[in-house]
Amino acid sequence: MKICLAQAYPVKGNLTQNLSEHLRMIRRAATSGSDLIVFPELSLTGYEPTLAEELVRTSDDSVFDPLQKIADACSMVVAVGMPLKVPDGIVIGILIFCPNLPRSVYAKQILHADELPYFVAGKKQVMIDIKKHKIAFGICYESLQRAHFLKASEAGATVYLASVAKPERGIKKAAPYFAKTAAEFSIPILMVNSVGHCDDFMAAGQSGCWNEQGEMLSSLDRHRPGMLLIDLETNIAETFYFENEK
Repeated sequence: MKICLAQAYPVKGNLTQNLSEHLRMIRRAATSGSDLIVFPELSLTGYEPTLAEELVRTSDDSVFDPLQKIADACSMVVAVGMPLKVPDGIVIGILIFCPNLPRSVYAKQILHADELPYFVAGKKQVMIDIKKHKIAFGICYESLQRAHFLKASEAGATVYLASVAKPERGIKKAAPYFAKTAAEFSIPILMVNSVGHCDDFMAAGQSGCWNEQGEMLSSLDRHRPGMLLIDLETNIAETFYFENEK
């Protein structure tokens, strides 16, 4: 199975422009034979909690139809970040488009204290099956909480994907944790981060993959939007960068 980590550079609050860039990255991933492409936390709006109420959509909004169409056309699973409206509030969501299936949502279950004024917590883990793999998602802060990883592991996850928006200090904390956890449970951990301005910090990129032995296969740099393509069968990773015009 090939997974593409899409290290995006979101434009603050601009769903239309970010969606266009997502589609460009998805098309590029499709040419590399990716089975799944995953974007950073709140990738379609940028990580902007104070704007969540203004930017929120429901998961069935027609604005997302182009993502379903491209997932169908490319026979590829597409997972994007978006604030989503649910009955009791707004969640930090991963909106998942599987080819020719109804879209699904994973909502961040463990919120950071700074997020509590703006979001409500999700209630369950959502996993997807691709080929022989069962893939679990974690979103930023919760991906560093051991209890979250344990629940995914106990549910049979064979790959753990962390979709994040982290500054440099966050990456320095996450990298050794992911390496240690991947080795302890013999489960590959993949992290996709954004670059550029997020809320009150700069996202520091460095999207990367740790294999079952906790070894980093490859990572992207701190500043440029790009893609990391990982073949989980061969443990080979490739990098591709987009010109940063922002």
